[in-house]
Amino acid sequence: MLWRGRRQSDNVEDQRSDSGGGGGLGGGSPGQFRIPIGGRAGGGSSIFIVILVVLAGWYFGFDPSQILGGGDGGLLPGGGGQITDNSGDQGGGTGAPASDEMKQFVSTVLAETEDTWKGIFQAEGLTYEDPKLVLFSSQIRSACGFASSAAGPFYCPSDHKVYLDMTFFQQLDQQFGASGEFARAYVIAHEVGHHVQNLTGILPKFNQMRQSMGEAEANHMSMQVELQADCFAGVWAHFTAQKGILEQGDMESALNAARQIGDDTLQKKMQGYVVPESFNHGTSQQRQTWLARGYKSGKLSDCDTFNNPI
Repeated sequence: MLWRGRRQSDNVEDQRSDSGGGGGLGGGSPGQFRIPIGGRAGGGSSIFIVILVVLAGWYFGFDPSQILGGGDGGLLPGGGGQITDNSGDQGGGTGAPASDEMKQFVSTVLAETEDTWKGIFQAEGLTYEDPKLVLFSSQIRSACGFASSAAGPFYCPSDHKVYLDMTFFQQLDQQFGASGEFARAYVIAHEVGHHVQNLTGILPKFNQMRQSMGEAEANHMSMQVELQADCFAGVWAHFTAQKGILEQGDMESALNAARQIGDDTLQKKMQGYVVPESFNHGTSQQRQTWLARGYKSGKLSDCDTFNNPI
């Protein structure tokens, strides 16, 4: 991935020196799926959310009544990527900025997502609001509650921020067998995909509907949300490739990452068997399929995971 020398985003908050205390979420394994309860789900009045939902239906090309978007989206299945929304005070300071290469990489990838999504939104007469990306170590308090590194990267719709402990990249390589810079870029692009869902009203709508759903139905809808975020990551990759940033093998590394973190693959690796009714992010094949679909077409209309079989 030819990222060096490109613009770096100013929207990275480095809290690694301030996020060591506080206590993470108890219980659950890495990736445990938790949805915000109560509080703010993306912000805005109910009327504004309805407008966004209708807009999203037009924008993505499906019936607004079928928009089923999820809360704080995490990359990993099985839980943890989404955390309980306590809507409490946010802890930690801004931290001293670090000049390490990995932070530069993250800042560059975030800048590329900003440029791409601004262009896509602008083409439809919409305004894209940049998310913030918070770097932390060990554990962090977000507007959605406390989270530990074990949760993996996640997006909090209450503060429009992506949270990332960069040690996850090492875990991605060594534990999940997904190496490569573009595999790491896919992680960031997936979380930014949840931000896009939040801006268009998809996450608030799902957060509202989920409260009256049973576990099986909620898991299925969570899969639809996560697979769409994968497809959105593919859309970003499509335009990134057009800039000449991708090198040979980059997209393959992202697809491999999607395969390694599928519900079935992780369950088989961790417990030796799979429980399909507990899937909430998608199988390895599904995650690869939707990532590849977004990459191939570059069209958001091809990311309708709500009306297409998954």
